[in-house]
Amino acid sequence: MVFQKSACIEPMYSELPFLERFQAAKDDGFQFVEFWSWTDKDLDAVRDAASSAGIGIAGFNGDAELSMINPDQKEAYLAFLRRSVEAAKKVGARSVTIHSNGLGEGGAVIDPYENLSDSLKLCAMFDTLKACAEIAEESGVAMNLEPLNVTTDHVGNFLRTTRVAAEMTRLIGSSRLKVLYDVYHMQLNEGSVCDNIRAYGDQFGHIHIADAPGRHEPGTGEINYVNVLACLEEIGYGGLVGFELIPKTGTAEAVRAIMRL
Repeated sequence: MVFQKSACIEPMYSELPFLERFQAAKDDGFQFVEFWSWTDKDLDAVRDAASSAGIGIAGFNGDAELSMINPDQKEAYLAFLRRSVEAAKKVGARSVTIHSNGLGEGGAVIDPYENLSDSLKLCAMFDTLKACAEIAEESGVAMNLEPLNVTTDHVGNFLRTTRVAAEMTRLIGSSRLKVLYDVYHMQLNEGSVCDNIRAYGDQFGHIHIADAPGRHEPGTGEINYVNVLACLEEIGYGGLVGFELIPKTGTAEAVRAIMRL
């Protein structure tokens, strides 16, 4: 099986002006692109660049600096998420990515809310996720809930395991609310990548790939991506595989490594 591929054009193609990255990704064989933030983009220009290149937009982050685990932020979180959904519809994006905690510069966790118990955080997140699912179903824009690594890039993030994310989306039971399984993040947090794919892959709505350590292209670290992709095929995963990675030397070299897979 050949999975459809998405390039994250924030860290990839950084050698080019942003709007030129859509055509570059298409020329390199990607069917979709994705990026991190929409609030700093000219959405009309983004839509036109994707249309001109003939490439789809997989999605972008939908929650910015607000946290699901803080019950006091629920209404503000959902209000911003609705704006993100409208942005997705404007550019034709398939999904938005959501997180437990608000993320700041460089993806740093803004507040781990150490004053709140884990039980309260979990209940608040589940309550907000049910509302997220309703928004997704009404709008047609999918939501992908992403656990993050807490060892390197997102210290203090609350949602950190595949199991917790997948059990919550299973309980809610919406076809529009799934898990974004980032192999790099989960290798750092929990390992057992193929075991977790087999156990929870029915809940995956999107895959992210980068090698660990380093977050570079496949082949630069310890993850056996040939086996990982074979495992995704084994369980019948039919979604996109996104390459959210920092090229070790340059985008051209990273793309060659990606296409060798």
